[in-house]
Amino acid sequence: MYTKITRSGGRQYLQLVEGYRNDEGKVRHRVVANLGRLEDLNPAKLDPLINGLNRAIGRSDNTSFPVEIESSKAYGNVFALHELWKDLGFDRALGRAMRSGRRKIEADALVRAMVFNRLCDPTSKLGCLRWLDTVAMPDMPAKVVHHHLLRAMDAVMDNVDHVEAELARQIRPLIDRDLTVVFYDLTTVRIHGEGEVDDDIRAYGMNKETGGIARQFVLGVVQTAEGLPLMHTVHPGNVAETKTLQAMLATVLQRFPIERVILVADRGLLSLDNIDALTSLAEQGGRTLEFILAVPARRYSDLVETFRDMAFDENGLTEDRFAGHRLIVAHDPLRAAEQSDRRRTRIAELDTMAEKMVGKLDAQDAGKTAKGRRASDRGAYSRFTRAVAEAELTRFLKADLNADRFSWSIDQDAIAEAELFDGKLALITNAPDLSSAEAVARYKGLADIERGFRVLKSDIEIAPVHHRLPDRIRAHAMICFLALVLYRVMRMRLKAKGHSASPRTALDLLERIQQHVARIGPTTKTTLTRQQPEQLDLFEALSLKTPA
Repeated sequence: MYTKITRSGGRQYLQLVEGYRNDEGKVRHRVVANLGRLEDLNPAKLDPLINGLNRAIGRSDNTSFPVEIESSKAYGNVFALHELWKDLGFDRALGRAMRSGRRKIEADALVRAMVFNRLCDPTSKLGCLRWLDTVAMPDMPAKVVHHHLLRAMDAVMDNVDHVEAELARQIRPLIDRDLTVVFYDLTTVRIHGEGEVDDDIRAYGMNKETGGIARQFVLGVVQTAEGLPLMHTVHPGNVAETKTLQAMLATVLQRFPIERVILVADRGLLSLDNIDALTSLAEQGGRTLEFILAVPARRYSDLVETFRDMAFDENGLTEDRFAGHRLIVAHDPLRAAEQSDRRRTRIAELDTMAEKMVGKLDAQDAGKTAKGRRASDRGAYSRFTRAVAEAELTRFLKADLNADRFSWSIDQDAIAEAELFDGKLALITNAPDLSSAEAVARYKGLADIERGFRVLKSDIEIAPVHHRLPDRIRAHAMICFLALVLYRVMRMRLKAKGHSASPRTALDLLERIQQHVARIGPTTKTTLTRQQPEQLDLFEALSLKTPA
């Protein structure tokens, strides 16, 4: 059989023709099928016939068409994050909260894209657009430009109360209502830019990352003992830490119906005013509010006599009273010895330095030094006091600035008093049923929130911030906080299943699952990279379905 083109009335037709011999042995032709007008036929109509004939004789379909890959984009990582986002109910929460702001842009989808970008490839908002071109993000608008992202950030802040309330609503089922330990701490986030705007939250303060003065804002994070972030706060960069505690705690009690809260916070958040305010809050609303706060070093002078008479048990623990509450002190002899030895060694080095300066001055007065720039007592004072200040030992080494000749003294009483506090952790709590060991263990759990800050500044790269407007800065903090929630939930699920991968490692491994768009002749097909066993294990550990 073969095909034949015939003409009739100025038109061409395609026919399927069969050759045969008649009874007389002569070759004849007969039409088996009329396939239609030639100009009406196209590959879409003929391919099924060709494929069917190929299958009939055992050949593969479209063997004559090359396979052309139109695009290959990362898919496994964003798919997993999208499934987790839905699993936590954040899609419904943002959809409800920002419904009024979704006139021309899909704000919730754009916020989700910015959150995923912080976890997969943290960049600027322009960088986020470039990243979106490299991933097959589920449920995204057909076209996204820079101002869409900025408008989505504005939509978050226009509806921030609703957004935070809806997010809290989704987190509530994960919290134990009867007893929740709440950790609270703050960190500083560097900001670029020199200009000023109304209600600016960018202010100069001591930056915890650089150890120097920087323009910044202050970010507070509240999390549970299990490592689940509950909420965040944003403050001007020069705010006093103690002033943030009361408002934060009132918000926690408002958003989360917890019957008993034990607040754990670091040294910078303790003041006697805060203790009184926390005690007052504990008496309101019929809910129990307790706290474990570390005593800051500036308050240790009030505890000298208390510490002098303390006797520790075999676990290095003891109790007393301070500011009307339980004072729990933990003592580590090895750490105490290390701190004392390090201090005395540095003091001895500075003492030796001062002795050498005196020797040089005495030799100069006796005419035993070579000619050149002469040393002076004032210069010795300046060098010595600067070195002492840099070593932060001004309590122990003091130059006599009123003396005619360079002289100094070592305050042995101050050294002995400082050694009273070496290796000790002092906590104040009003929790009546926590043992000393339990209170110390609770406080040491605060280190986990520090790890959360490291994630914010390393994997999520919250800083430096390039936004100028206060609400854009707050929206950036909200996006990074949501990224932290996803990161921590991933970590909790992986840990619960005994999986050793970190969230960062998991996302890098899942990124290798790519979505390919291929053209085979006139047909376009979408397919995924074959999933490897370790990738399937990750989806199972995260309690997420696998992409299909």
